[in-house]
Amino acid sequence: MMGQVYRNEVEFALGPFAVTPQREEAIDFSLAVHTDNQAIIMIRPGLQNDISGFLKPFALEVWLLIILSVLSIVMTLVFVVVVEGRILGFSTWRVVSKVFMWMLQTLLQQNPRWTPKQDGARLIVTTWVLASIVFISCYSAILTAMLTVPRVTIPVDSLEDLVTQTHLPWRLESGAMMLTYLQESEDKVRRKAFIGMSGTIPDCWSGRQAIARGKFAAICDETSMKKAISWDFSTSGQCHLYIARERVYSNLMMCLAFKVNSSYLVRANKIIEMLRDTGVLAKWLGNEITNTSQCLRPPTSDRRISMQPLSIDSFLGPLILLFGGLSVALHIFVGEHLIHLCWSRTPPLLS
Repeated sequence: MMGQVYRNEVEFALGPFAVTPQREEAIDFSLAVHTDNQAIIMIRPGLQNDISGFLKPFALEVWLLIILSVLSIVMTLVFVVVVEGRILGFSTWRVVSKVFMWMLQTLLQQNPRWTPKQDGARLIVTTWVLASIVFISCYSAILTAMLTVPRVTIPVDSLEDLVTQTHLPWRLESGAMMLTYLQESEDKVRRKAFIGMSGTIPDCWSGRQAIARGKFAAICDETSMKKAISWDFSTSGQCHLYIARERVYSNLMMCLAFKVNSSYLVRANKIIEMLRDTGVLAKWLGNEITNTSQCLRPPTSDRRISMQPLSIDSFLGPLILLFGGLSVALHIFVGEHLIHLCWSRTPPLLS
């Protein structure tokens, strides 16, 4: 359409079109019909259960420090008990297994059967018990909150998020100003957004169904995105589309395009000014974009009730860990009995 105006094949084109310095050199623009933003539209993130969710209350560094603390306390306690046994003359038989089981029982808030007899080891025990109470209390509280409060992981909420992920391809509108803007940008993220795109689409309205099915994301103007969201909610009663919070380009002037020195430009500007000042343009736009308030809310609001029964998926991670441990224990149990049977059937060697 811009090419037709530039080649004087038509008098003007409605668009509206985003005003850029390159376009202003080739054609004349009318007064701004409205301002718009460019952002990323994609399939709406949903409430998903994470198999490894029971590990998420603590960051990786915290888990590593807890493991390091356990190993340090076990080695220190074994050393102190053995040294005290040699000095004071009491038995330290199977001290390693006793200390290890004591560590597991205190970490799981159970009452241990074994406790050290002397004050040096008891001081270490007391220190660890206090620390383990803090660890387990924090873990239980955070895990409870994560299971009961809705959490949604939004993988793409900015242009940088889009170009660093690999599971969701993205496309741009063919002939749109974003193609030139991203291609000519000196910013690495924007350049990568152009180089890494998986193709183009005629416009975001025609690609709305594929975007809602999660086939790709797209960089579009917010007006088209809101109209697609309105269509989606009106036809399905659900929200399948999501607009990223960070804008790719803000405050674009959207205007009609006229050929240079067009005689229609002055009269068109008067009509646009009248429609804009009287609120008619805003009313027309509002009539086209309805039923968007629910889908423009954060994805966490899709959970209509604050409390709901936890599904089996919420405990899938611990259950896999449980059955994995039982399977390993069963194999060890069978192996022990097989070894015992083999040894019992072997005749003793004659001396």
